[in-house]
Amino acid sequence: MAKKASFEESIARLEQIVRRLEEGEVPLEESIKLYEEGMKLGNKCRKILDEADLRIKQLSDRLEDEGEEG
Repeated sequence: MAKKASFEESIARLEQIVRRLEEGEVPLEESIKLYEEGMKLGNKCRKILDEADLRIKQLSDRLEDEGEEG
């Protein structure tokens, strides 16, 4: 079973894909596959960032509430 890629690994792979596509020397079929992989990675990274943002907001709210009680 393959391990789940971390956020940093996903970003690094996304950067590789962008570089390959920007080179402009990738055959059409491979370009489409790379584009699809890049979109999936982008969505995955956005989801991870959104979840992290929510966790930070929840922690901040909890700490503010605890500060008001003390």
